[in-house]
Amino acid sequence: MAFCAKCGAEVSAGSAFCPSCGAPSGATAQGSAAPGAAPMSSNAAGALAYLLGFITGIIFLVIEPYKRDPFVRFHAFQSIFLSVVVFALSLLWGVISGTLFAVSLGFLWSLLALVWVLLRLAFFALWLFLMYKAYSKERFMVPFIGPLAEKQASS
Repeated sequence: MAFCAKCGAEVSAGSAFCPSCGAPSGATAQGSAAPGAAPMSSNAAGALAYLLGFITGIIFLVIEPYKRDPFVRFHAFQSIFLSVVVFALSLLWGVISGTLFAVSLGFLWSLLALVWVLLRLAFFALWLFLMYKAYSKERFMVPFIGPLAEKQASS
């Protein structure tokens, strides 16, 4: 037998509301969460903060139950900072590879393309790894970016 969280009265297993005070019970017939409860756990929100990079990072820093959660804030900030670093490195690589391509008259094209593919695969693997670590309720700190994210999340 379950008890009402508001008044403490007994609530039958199938009822959606307390018979004494009328408050919604936490376990409804459909299994939905009680009003005011977080729609998802912190580890799922932390993993989803990496999904679209800085976009989901900013979203999880703004929406209500997660903007106060230090675990989600850390992963959201790390996602934002990692996205900025990947974008900056992509721009830098474009300049370097364009210059090398022009200087070598196209002879280095295959080598440059191979390096670019390997860099993108490395960033993709890091992205998946960070999502996995967040979902596993771990705070994996990327060097240089993780301490910045920790500092921002704690402020």
